[in-house]
Amino acid sequence: MDKMVIRGGKRLFGEIRNSGAKNAALPILAASLLTKGWNTFENVPDLVDIRTIQRLLNSFGVKTEGKQSIRVNATDITSVEASYDLVRTMRASILVLGPLVARTGEARVSLPGGCAIGARPVNLHIRALQDMGAEVELREGYVEAKASRLKGTTIYFDISTVTGTENIMMAATLAEGTTILKNAAREPEVANLAEVLNGMGARISGAGTDVIRIDGVSSLHPVDAAVIPDRIEAGTFMIAAGITGGDIRILDCRPAHHDALIAKLRDAGIQVHVDGASIRAVGGEKIRSVDLKTLPYPGFATDLQAQIMSLMTVSTGLSVITETVFENRFMHVSELMRMGADIVVQGSSAIVRGVPGLHGAPVMATDLRASASLILAGLAAEGQTVLSRIYHLDRGYERMEEKFRLLGADMERVKA
Repeated sequence: MDKMVIRGGKRLFGEIRNSGAKNAALPILAASLLTKGWNTFENVPDLVDIRTIQRLLNSFGVKTEGKQSIRVNATDITSVEASYDLVRTMRASILVLGPLVARTGEARVSLPGGCAIGARPVNLHIRALQDMGAEVELREGYVEAKASRLKGTTIYFDISTVTGTENIMMAATLAEGTTILKNAAREPEVANLAEVLNGMGARISGAGTDVIRIDGVSSLHPVDAAVIPDRIEAGTFMIAAGITGGDIRILDCRPAHHDALIAKLRDAGIQVHVDGASIRAVGGEKIRSVDLKTLPYPGFATDLQAQIMSLMTVSTGLSVITETVFENRFMHVSELMRMGADIVVQGSSAIVRGVPGLHGAPVMATDLRASASLILAGLAAEGQTVLSRIYHLDRGYERMEEKFRLLGADMERVKA
């Protein structure tokens, strides 16, 4: 396994181009199962998770070509089983469940794996499919679902679920009648998926709000569509400007997707300038402490919680960071403490007391966003930081070390 070696203490300057959003690309690629013929998807990031879902689609008999611009043809679906070997590394694999049942009338999908950041139950997906008339059983670690044709209904999600909303929205496009999703996830990635599905001929309204209406149609057709920019990657680089006292411009952004983060960064004393589709973040001499609570969109993204915690470790005061979306998402805390951070975890909150500076140390990534937080800490720290288990990083950040080197960072990937 590769390691990342970071020699910190340098201010970062320059501009980088934002990649496409992994969390938008995955459901969009899964949506190709609903159509016959060649779909073309642009701005797809070149990531391990993207290659994983391509292999998963291939296992169904689906043809895929290219990277970043990916063509997908699901005319001939020869299998409806998503095996454990393919699904175990990525929780988003569950996104094929809804499209397979809608298109073929059946699916057998292994319960998913992915980052170990708490239980992200699929029960909401299962219950919704049952409400739509599917027979669903859990057997030997697989979700087995059958339905001659799904039927539209009103579904209320007990909690906001992004993949649940996406899965059932896809399934409902080919259902008989109208499906109403209440307490639907409002994330931009959900809206991007709805836009793509509508381009395929679906009839979806309300995506981006907490009530989505889907009027089922008999069939969908291929589409040419683009993946939205990655708001989490852009946010990570904005925080990098703050933690290193640098000046970074991120191109190809959707600034409206960053309202919660921009507000917190400005509260922390970081200048943020929006110019069309670019965002410039400028760090200062001091970082002010801020409190925050993660929430579903449009609240502060849980996928940026670890990164902003790194920023708060070198702030001038005390901050309280409360995680409300996932349990067990403070595993990066012990690694930050190895670098000199002063953090105490109390239940779902982390109390961070800023220190004058961090120092380099050997640290280990525990999940995708924790990897990014430790990269940020290493960039700010004096001395050398060696981050192991960076395969997590490769699941969600496209050529991260190359982008940071363009900004003046001293970091390199080495073979373990």
